[in-house]
Amino acid sequence: MRKHHLHLCLDIFWTFLKIGPSTFGGGYAMIPVIEREVVEKREWVKQDEISNIISIAGSAPGGIGINASAFIGYRMAGISGAAAAVIGIALPTFLIALTLSIFLVFMQADPKVVAAFKGIHGAIIGLIVLAAYNMARSAIFDKTTLVTAISTVAILLLLPINPLFMILIGLFIGFVFVKVKETFGFQISLEKGKEPVHTSYNGYTYYDYYIADGI
Repeated sequence: MRKHHLHLCLDIFWTFLKIGPSTFGGGYAMIPVIEREVVEKREWVKQDEISNIISIAGSAPGGIGINASAFIGYRMAGISGAAAAVIGIALPTFLIALTLSIFLVFMQADPKVVAAFKGIHGAIIGLIVLAAYNMARSAIFDKTTLVTAISTVAILLLLPINPLFMILIGLFIGFVFVKVKETFGFQISLEKGKEPVHTSYNGYTYYDYYIADGI
């Protein structure tokens, strides 16, 4: 059992060690890489769960990549798994930053270096857009979530408001809309791909969810 746990921690460490170099664009640029490794290749996390993990990681203090890795590592192998994931994802970042710091002292004025970093900036934008698209596919599934997402982006672009306040406002809006829909008897869907089925018993309405494609 202990040998299996050690092997799992080493597997977690190696997986996040490979993810670490994608830190060039910050935590959000890591998200597509994390999804590919832990959802598609390793199958440690289901596709419909990764958005919740990213949401929690983005809401908590600290970098979203570090937070997400700690969450996944802890889920797989407890505290030791979380430590393995955090060390694995942070180690390349430290080594890359150290190497670049030494390198840029001597080469920062070189036109080829400047051109290389401009190319990196463009690739980072693509990774962040891909991460936003993947999150939107699972997070936006009705008119309420669509309007909330559009309003949040508009407010953040036009007003100097702290993103933390937008997270808290979104939390409040979610509770309010669910309660309003319950009050007026509307069907409530809390996840994409699922529709509510309501049944009555002794005058009360109960909601059970089934997957929309019939599974």
